[in-house]
Amino acid sequence: MKEDIGMIITIDGPAGAGKSTVSKVLAERLNYGYLDTGALYRAVAYKIIQNNVSVSDEAAMSDLLKHMKINVYMTGNAMKVFMDSEDVTDLIRTEEIGLMASKISAGIPVRHALLAIQREAGKRGSIIAEGRDMGTVVFPHADVKFFLDANARVRTNRRYNELIAKGIDADLRAIENDLNMRDKQDRERTVAPLKIPEGAIIIDSSNLKVLDVVENMMNFVNKKNESLKTQ
Repeated sequence: MKEDIGMIITIDGPAGAGKSTVSKVLAERLNYGYLDTGALYRAVAYKIIQNNVSVSDEAAMSDLLKHMKINVYMTGNAMKVFMDSEDVTDLIRTEEIGLMASKISAGIPVRHALLAIQREAGKRGSIIAEGRDMGTVVFPHADVKFFLDANARVRTNRRYNELIAKGIDADLRAIENDLNMRDKQDRERTVAPLKIPEGAIIIDSSNLKVLDVVENMMNFVNKKNESLKTQ
């Protein structure tokens, strides 16, 4: 019988499906680290916007990616993101940056620049990796894969309430338009588009509370953990 193995668990899905909230709670339940890969793309988007760089300017983008320095720190189950020594963890949670992050995530140079950071974070296992292509590209051999979805209206309302709770001005119609645009960008991009990973467990959270989703996931995780122990 094997000792407990620190698993890699991926949670993919569209914007506003509740991935971040669920991932954080699941990480706490399992005492795992939480890798918010979307935050890495948002950090790059933040850098682009701050430096007024055009994403169509290949030379400028190449220079930005070459000289930027992203550091990820796990504080308990949470994750802090630093861009060039600046803590941008809270600064990157605007709709403008989210839309830019979705746009640049289709580019090979950006994905290549961040792939090593993501995989390095998963080397030791015991991690919840949340994003758009965790189970398809970054960790295709993850121990457990989830695809978390929800209908568009629910996702819009969730994002609106999240921003309001943080004291950020938000417009419901604008958020809906941004989510629709991000869905289109994420699903139609040629590089690592958002799709259901092979072997993933699909969970629709539209009518579920966070803890209901987590309990559902815990059932699958516990079953997988037991099977690994007996191999």
